[in-house]
Amino acid sequence: MQCKTHPDRKATHICASCNASLCDDCAEETGSGVYTCFQCAMLQSVSAVGSGLTEKREKAIEKGLKKKKWGPFHYFSLISSVLILVMWGVIIFGGQEAPSASGVVLERGKADRVLLFLVDGALKRYAHYEGNRYPESLYDLVPKYLQIGKDRLSVLDRLSYVKEPGVGYELAVADVGDGDMNVVLTPKGVKFIQPSGGGSS
Repeated sequence: MQCKTHPDRKATHICASCNASLCDDCAEETGSGVYTCFQCAMLQSVSAVGSGLTEKREKAIEKGLKKKKWGPFHYFSLISSVLILVMWGVIIFGGQEAPSASGVVLERGKADRVLLFLVDGALKRYAHYEGNRYPESLYDLVPKYLQIGKDRLSVLDRLSYVKEPGVGYELAVADVGDGDMNVVLTPKGVKFIQPSGGGSS
């Protein structure tokens, strides 16, 4: 059986979600002995974030806390989740390959957040295949773990990447608009940084 993405390679794993045949480079280990393709791993990651937010909201209601009005955080979470789910839905059900960073319309704002999640996926792939280490720079991801043309490498400067002992790394959009919620991705989860005057959750 050959890999779905690389027909010239022998498949060594089967995606636990969509049953696609995968080679070692395409398989993402999402649990002990559980492998998925890159697309399914991204969908599970987005779904986990959404489930976490729902659980927090339900716990707050159970404790009798007063229901708050929707703020920037809620709108950002909703819009980002919808955009990412739509993008991956088109990829999975449209039979297209996973997008490279060069395939994204890299404009400020929402596109930077899409780039953020693509690079985060590349960092996780790097750690998986490089002995749980993280690169010194985002440029070290190219081209093996992140497909991007040499003429587009400057788009990586839109992200802030810092290796953090004990955490692994922190990845965020470098230039966030005034009053906008910033998202910081780490191997342990997602942190939401409130606009000036707020804290993180």
